Amino acid sequence: MMRYEHLHPSTIARIELDAEQRIQWLKTSRWIGYPRAQAIMGKLEDLVHYPQEPRMPNMLLIGSSNNGKTRLIKQFAQRHLAEENRGGEHIVAPVLYVQAPPAPSESGFYAEILNTLFEKVPTSSPEAKRVRVVQVLRGIQLRVLIIDELHNILAGTTVKQQQFLNMIKYLGNELQISIVGCGTGDLLRAVSIDPQIQNRFIPELLPKWQMNKEFRQLLKSFEQVLPLRNPSVLHEPVLAGKILAMSEGTIGELSNLLNMATIHAIRTAHEQITMDVLNSCGYVSPSDRTKLAARV
Repeated sequence: MMRYEHLHPSTIARIELDAEQRIQWLKTSRWIGYPRAQAIMGKLEDLVHYPQEPRMPNMLLIGSSNNGKTRLIKQFAQRHLAEENRGGEHIVAPVLYVQAPPAPSESGFYAEILNTLFEKVPTSSPEAKRVRVVQVLRGIQLRVLIIDELHNILAGTTVKQQQFLNMIKYLGNELQISIVGCGTGDLLRAVSIDPQIQNRFIPELLPKWQMNKEFRQLLKSFEQVLPLRNPSVLHEPVLAGKILAMSEGTIGELSNLLNMATIHAIRTAHEQITMDVLNSCGYVSPSDRTKLAARV
């Protein structure tokens, strides 16, 4: 019987490393493609290959803070990295990831796009920046523009919000590209001021996790990539319930919790995650962090 049957082959390859080497490997970024994330990834791929037409399909990716939105869209963007275009002026980049500015600013957003592409930003009017952005995005043959933290537009006045949404519509129409806006639930409220945006953008939700088959399967997937020499059986109902309660249903908190528990288990030679390890690893839940902040 093969040893370490609870681990993925890539983890087994490192399981005999010493404690600090395993901990360092644990801290590297990893992607766990659970079913909901894979379904959304498939829809994003459809956008890349959608034939150009005057009204392109768009998406709003909605989820609570620290529930995997940014990790998902960056994983998607990694699948479509820019390529050199020896016969043209620009690289070929079918997917571009940018963040919305802290407040709705047309000029600031154009600068964000140009800086991301290492292009010179015109110092004159927003109109000059817009012309340059359209020229560059057309030159790189963009198909999907991802705008993270799009709920930031709520930091501006209603007029500023409308202007920013008009800019998004303009880019989509002018370039015949799909746009993916990512943000918290507030993003749905932000786009509600513009019925055209509401109609053009289909919301895709990343809900908080609940105690069900999907969550227990997620724990199985996590256990395969945690460099612990003994099985923890994280999906066992009592342990799974404890983990869900501590992480409060977001995948970012779940990852932080399991990483801290794994590090504690390695350094204390437990080599598995137990109730005691969860309680003593030093993790503080989001609710408890809020309570602590209120006391300061």
